[in-house]
Amino acid sequence: MVTGGARRLGRAMVLALAGRGHDVAIHYDRSAAEAEATAAEARALGVRAAVFQADLLDEAATAALVPRVTAELGPLGVLVNNASIFEYDTLASATRESWDRHVGSNLRAPFVLTQAFAAQLPEPPPVTGEPEAHGLVVNMVDQRVLKPTPEFMTYSLAKAGLWALTRTAAQALAPRIRVNAIGPGPTMQGARQSVSHFARQRAATILGRGADAGDIVAALLYLLDARAVTGQLICVDGGQHLGWQTPDILGEPVP
Repeated sequence: MVTGGARRLGRAMVLALAGRGHDVAIHYDRSAAEAEATAAEARALGVRAAVFQADLLDEAATAALVPRVTAELGPLGVLVNNASIFEYDTLASATRESWDRHVGSNLRAPFVLTQAFAAQLPEPPPVTGEPEAHGLVVNMVDQRVLKPTPEFMTYSLAKAGLWALTRTAAQALAPRIRVNAIGPGPTMQGARQSVSHFARQRAATILGRGADAGDIVAALLYLLDARAVTGQLICVDGGQHLGWQTPDILGEPVP
């Protein structure tokens, strides 16, 4: 299941999983038409696909989502916590509402869904030799968890919490389930972002480029295959989190 799987990066990840032969559950909130279109594309790849509406700020709807999916498609093997609210605030402007929206969508919902995912995963058959995880959770965090700024305050705090959840859940759910994270940087232009601002943001990374949906998919598919990897964050951001060319480092140019 991919939350927020109807469009943008969620759609790309749904189709990548379908291309690998996985039946896919596509969660959406308000993007019904896009969800159905993505499901049709997935079915064309030869897998089953179903769409599931839920407001992830609604605790009851969130708790019911995994049982609804398993009732229709059977047990889940992969959960991608992709759905997110990303709205601007600062320490001065943040409100209880902005706190609740960001923490609810970016931390509480992934926590509840991870609990439900772990509970429904069947016990693996007996094996000889080393155990192998048969479930995977991938949390979409943000490169800014490694390079915090005071901008987008409550969003950033929630994503930092999701990164902490990634590591502690990896400990709690091993060896049955692996839990990892992907940290996108400038990947898709925001709805309220100008073309020039987005281009400058990509150019300012240490690689001089951002990512695209294919880069995010490549990270997801690596995590799908990497049997010994858990509790890790892959930043797919052109090295944005490593930016260092600030005035205090560069100093004033010599005349």
